[in-house]
Amino acid sequence: MDNCDIGTQRNIIEAGRREFLEKGFRGASLRRIVKEAGVTTGAFYGYYKSKEELFDALAGGAARAFLDKFTEAQRTFAALPPAEQPDGMGRISAECMTWMVDYIYAHFDEFKLLLCCAEGTKHERFLHTLVEMEVEATHRFIEVLKGLGRGASYIDRQLEHILVSGLFSAFFEPVLHDMPREKALLYTEELREFYSAGWRKILGL
Repeated sequence: MDNCDIGTQRNIIEAGRREFLEKGFRGASLRRIVKEAGVTTGAFYGYYKSKEELFDALAGGAARAFLDKFTEAQRTFAALPPAEQPDGMGRISAECMTWMVDYIYAHFDEFKLLLCCAEGTKHERFLHTLVEMEVEATHRFIEVLKGLGRGASYIDRQLEHILVSGLFSAFFEPVLHDMPREKALLYTEELREFYSAGWRKILGL
């Protein structure tokens, strides 16, 4: 790809970013994107097959990296010996959440797109996917606690889903409100401590 092609693709990417952030995926116009990028519709299709493929080029990498890191943290925790998991819960969650905040602020526009503008794309369930992953990890942890003879014998699953959904909704509030990174780090640490104490109470730890 020569410099002209790179410049054209960059123009499309930047025009798409502005359009999606302002209008959302559903409201975004391919006509406006190509006009803003200074290219023809035919030239656009030389780079991207559709408006959704352009959206994925903008936000998909960040979504996949974030989900991969979250999966890695879940696996790291599950790999701990059962007796170490109750005490390891807070340490691993703290490390993961700090990484998440740093990653979000290094890719802020991408997370704005994922959280505010993705309706109608394959990424519209990004937040729900995180919730489902955390709920499943919580189930596995509860089984570990049962095996250790510790904790509550039953957790209401609807309450569990509500609590996990609330955690992630709160976690991403700094993105929705354009909070400065340093404030977001403090906010996230307080949020983690609040939820950790709550879960320990509910789980009987």
